[in-house]
Amino acid sequence: MTLPPPDLSGSADDHQFRSRFIQWLLHQPPPSPRSGQYVGDPIPKVLVQYWHDLTHIPDDVQECLNSWESLRNHGFRRLVFDDVRARSFISKHFSEKHVEAFDLCYHPSMRCDYFRLCYIFRCGGFYVDADEVYQGTGCATFFSDNKLKIQPLCYDTATDAMVKPEIFLKDTTLTSSRIFYVNNNPIIGPAGHELIRLAIERSTRILLQRSERPEIQSTTGPGNLSASLVNYAIKTIIACIEWDFLILQNWEYTSVCRWFLSYRNDERNWRLSNTLRHT
Repeated sequence: MTLPPPDLSGSADDHQFRSRFIQWLLHQPPPSPRSGQYVGDPIPKVLVQYWHDLTHIPDDVQECLNSWESLRNHGFRRLVFDDVRARSFISKHFSEKHVEAFDLCYHPSMRCDYFRLCYIFRCGGFYVDADEVYQGTGCATFFSDNKLKIQPLCYDTATDAMVKPEIFLKDTTLTSSRIFYVNNNPIIGPAGHELIRLAIERSTRILLQRSERPEIQSTTGPGNLSASLVNYAIKTIIACIEWDFLILQNWEYTSVCRWFLSYRNDERNWRLSNTLRHT
């Protein structure tokens, strides 16, 4: 079965449209390798990570961070930011409204979400979450061109579980229970990419509306990047511009998320933050 082309008049804020658009996007042929070079600087070989308080990194999180240390032997720099360093970076390179938006992020995961967009847009590089464990497979292919690279995800509401990439990347069935989106981890890209700019501005706009507690995932996390991806892809299709982004299909060979970490049992886990605060 071939997925029908999307209605370009749809809204990226419509969750069903966004999911179907991203599912369609996953099954489009990748750009030709010969046409993969775009105007602009190459992606810097800089690995960027984040923990909100560098003076109190849990041992199990530190193990995850340390797994990436071997990249230094392959010409990478490693930078680890916290809340203080992140705010300083945004204050130096962005406007007052962006600093205000960062300050309105009420959870460490939101501040991390917002900062990673700002850093990649300003400097370019390779952002990876602190709960990821490097598998030692090498990262050279991510830097062979300067296309932005992001990871696809799929969640099935019927089974209340994530769908494995090897399944959803081959399945073109229009299943209503499946939600397709992209993760904001990793983000690998050059400085100044328009998709990342759109994600920053969308997130900033929502935060500055000063809703008491905007939902994390859709404001700064994967939901924000997914909506921005759809908006950006529609703009490029209408303008007949070749895509300068790439959907990664095998990130799990490079890195595995370690789920059982101590911080996931308290308010540092964004999934529990609102629940614990109101009990």
